[in-house]
Amino acid sequence: MLLVIDCGNTNTVFAVYEEERDEAVGSWRTSTNPDRTADEYAVWLTQLMALNDLNTAAVSSVIMATVVPSTLFNLKTLCRKHFGIDPMVVGERPTELGIEVRIERPEEVGADRVVNAVAAHKLYGGPLIVVDFGTATTFDVVEGDGAYAGGVICPGINLSLDALYMAAAQLPRVAIRPPEREPGDNDPVRVIGKNTRSAMHSGIFWGYIAMIEGLVGRIRTEYGEPMKVVGTGGLAALFADWTDAIEIVDDDLTLMGLRMIHDRNRSISGTA
Repeated sequence: MLLVIDCGNTNTVFAVYEEERDEAVGSWRTSTNPDRTADEYAVWLTQLMALNDLNTAAVSSVIMATVVPSTLFNLKTLCRKHFGIDPMVVGERPTELGIEVRIERPEEVGADRVVNAVAAHKLYGGPLIVVDFGTATTFDVVEGDGAYAGGVICPGINLSLDALYMAAAQLPRVAIRPPEREPGDNDPVRVIGKNTRSAMHSGIFWGYIAMIEGLVGRIRTEYGEPMKVVGTGGLAALFADWTDAIEIVDDDLTLMGLRMIHDRNRSISGTA
């Protein structure tokens, strides 16, 4: 079995794949914490695998990507100490991505963004835009030949919510939710809030919809060719229901990209 680890700024996802199956046979999410030790990861992960009737001894390889460098040592130690495996790490040589990174400083691009590009191109072709709703909201351009061609980085919606709540003394903390319709199925969804909370909900939700539609439109115009748009990340489905700018939602894009990179490197090296 293959263990895939996707370590983001907010959450770290562990998933297990069997060679014959495209879908993960188990996946688990925990908050990203650079202070979490390899032993703490092991206690948490092995118990969850056991609940899914998965044997840790069956894990034969590991691939990981992290955008939090301070987590790397403990995650590597987890793999080496508790699984007896030296993990493959995206961004470290000799890992082959199979795509070209066409930006001024390729070493600066986040591992998750490149991994998303690999998966999106293989699954959906190109050119395309990948919109990833994470701690940051990113818009990444993937060329027709699969190359990563740059993109846009915006504050994530939760960061924006926290900043609004902390900086404005009289504004409450509100949750992210879709707008509510007025009575009657045919009545339009209102943008104008009639109280503080509804005004904040409207600004947060429709503000992000406007950002998505505006940036997708500008990227397409600048690129000069038709482009598919793939959304991923926890809030992709929520926003995709309210805008035509996102055509495809794939919550497992990063995990699949990691698996594809692992399979490519295993094929190149000829290892099992």
